[in-house]
Formats: sequence, structure tokens, C-alpha cells
Amino acid sequence: MAHDTLAIVREWHEAFDVPVENAPKIPKQRARMRIDILEEEVAELRAAVEAGDLVEVLDALYDIQYVLDGTFLEFGLYQLKQDEMAEVHSSNMSKLAADGRPVLRDDGKVLKGPGFRQPDLASLLQVEVAG
Repeated sequence: MAHDTLAIVREWHEAFDVPVENAPKIPKQRARMRIDILEEEVAELRAAVEAGDLVEVLDALYDIQYVLDGTFLEFGLYQLKQDEMAEVHSSNMSKLAADGRPVLRDDGKVLKGPGFRQPDLASLLQVEVAG
């Protein structure tokens, strides 16, 4: 049994005849449904947190991951997930201030430091589309 979440969700997609695109695209007929499902799962997470139910929090987080990976598959972006995630991580690390400390908003949200750089997702996507 594969432990990679994309492989697990792909198995489900194949068993249930849910589309998997082999090239990056926005599947116009299913994109809204994908967004709606993600929003439903986030609402379930919010309700679980508000109820203080850790089991339901865990269930909602897994459901979000499952639907998110399914969206990578349906949008044909699964081939990019690892490289793009590394690029996003590098960008997020650039949010640190010059002293190497995080810049935080009053509620604890991490803000962009002075050395922040946007992730270069377009160039990785272009390579995949051209490739």
C-alpha cells in the first residue's frame, strides 16, 4: 500500500471513475464542485474546532487533504506538487526578518519580512506544460 497521499487518492479516483488529468488545466465543468467540496471540508474543520472535538478536527484535516490531492489530480497538477511545494517552502522561509526571526501579526500570523520573495510557480508550470 502506497503511503504517498497523491497515490492513495489516485487509487480512489481510478476506482470511482473520478477524472485524473495528465496535463495542467482547469477542468471547467468540475472546478466549481472541487472548490465547493474544499469549502465544505473547511467548514467542518471550523465546526470541529469550535466544538472542541479533536477526533472531528482530525477527520476534517484528512478530508481536506484528500480533496486537495484530488484537486491536484483533476487539475493535472499532481506532477508539480513536490517541486512546487519546495518552491513555496523556499518563498515562505524568505518571510524571516533580517535577524532570522519571524515577523508576526498580533494574532500570531506570520507576515512577510523585508526579504520576502514570491514563489516562482509560473516557471515550473511552464516547464510542465511545454514538456
